[in-house]
Amino acid sequence: MQQPFDLAGQVVAITGASSGFGHHFAGVLANAGAKVVLGARRTEKLNARVEDITSKGGEAIAATLDVREKDSIAGFLDTAFDQYGRLDCVINNAGVEAGAKTYHTIDEDDWDFVLDTNLKSAWLVSKLYTDRVIEHKQDGGNIIMISSITDSRTIKGQFPYAVSKGGMTRMTEVMSLEAAKYNIRVNALAPGYFLTDVSRILLESPMSEDFVKGIPMRRVGEFPDLDGPLLLLASDASRYMTGSVLVVDGGHICASL
Repeated sequence: MQQPFDLAGQVVAITGASSGFGHHFAGVLANAGAKVVLGARRTEKLNARVEDITSKGGEAIAATLDVREKDSIAGFLDTAFDQYGRLDCVINNAGVEAGAKTYHTIDEDDWDFVLDTNLKSAWLVSKLYTDRVIEHKQDGGNIIMISSITDSRTIKGQFPYAVSKGGMTRMTEVMSLEAAKYNIRVNALAPGYFLTDVSRILLESPMSEDFVKGIPMRRVGEFPDLDGPLLLLASDASRYMTGSVLVVDGGHICASL
């Protein structure tokens, strides 16, 4: 009997896998036995990550991916099916921000860039993945959204990013209802504040110390803090979970504003 959190024999694809969360997730999933398909535009970083994973006994392949291009998404997903004959889980991790922008200071190009990368891509990846689950007569699937606590708690200057993550969380809930007919589960992982390219402006600013004091655990997240929640959602340990948003934030959303 397969043990909970064991991903042996499972195939998992990750968007935005060249850095940040996606880069870390690739190693965590491979260590748990998954065959990992890494997608991003920066192929040199993907190839370096694949080499690192395989050198440690894991299995991973890289595929060029621009999540704003439908044909690129289709090619990325087809790479997984062509290589392994199945794709058990897709992680919609690709994400960007546009700097410290409010609704009034952001321009249309930045709005489109953030919403297309963070939100529209998650829908397109999920739609095209569902097409292939049906086409390949696969017995269900698993979609994980990497949302954020900015879906409900934010500060000034996070306008487009927070809107995109709010949409992603709501999309998780609606898609879980609609995807159940295909035996596809849809859940979201909502990290709090971790040091990534997206949060660097805030967490390396002079206001960082005061900001962290507002987190009950008095620290920002560290990547390994996400390992258990990620493996829960990616594995059969969460086989009766869909439409859930798993928050990992040190208690931040529970704190008073």
